[in-house]
Amino acid sequence: MIAIIDYGMGNLRSVQKGFEKIGTEALVTADPAVVLAADRIVLPGVGAFRDCMHNLEQGGFIEPILKVIAEGRPFLGICVGMQMLFTDSVEFGLHQGLNVIPGHVLRFPDDMQVGGEKLKVPQMGWNQLHFQSRPPVLEGVAEGSNVYFVHSYYVQPDHGEVVATTTDYGFEFCSSVWRDNIFAAQFHPEKSQDVGLRILKNFAGVH
Repeated sequence: MIAIIDYGMGNLRSVQKGFEKIGTEALVTADPAVVLAADRIVLPGVGAFRDCMHNLEQGGFIEPILKVIAEGRPFLGICVGMQMLFTDSVEFGLHQGLNVIPGHVLRFPDDMQVGGEKLKVPQMGWNQLHFQSRPPVLEGVAEGSNVYFVHSYYVQPDHGEVVATTTDYGFEFCSSVWRDNIFAAQFHPEKSQDVGLRILKNFAGVH
């Protein structure tokens, strides 16, 4: 059973629909006990880091998340669901994350340029993945594949070996991480068409 954590801060239905498209049932749940019983866990996230962390705590999800990760169950973090795995974020002040992956969440500079053209923040739209490692979740995904981003903040891991992919937007930033049973992406697989569906398939163990 795949559980999508409903803590009031994610595009839950579109993630669930992504799994439906590959023929896999995924349960949207606001019950920490269901998360503890799940085989695979998805933590989506849209909105401010501080509010997402607050809602996770209020919903009683922090201990279950740490437990299922420690037990080695497949875990997928999406967008702010990826950022919350890190130590802290500078969004609206300094706020503590889950500290599962050491590192920080930083804001894109407002003065980024490419060829004299100012880059918009947030980054919104399609951009390419460049592989630093080959996690099983990205099996069948080609170098340079386009995926869909909407974000003003990016992660900076303390240890480079967790970086699965990077993406160029003004500079090269970490666009996904992989460690043991954890795969987390700054981009949205559920909005990334065939590439994204392949990632969800791999995560769900569908072949």
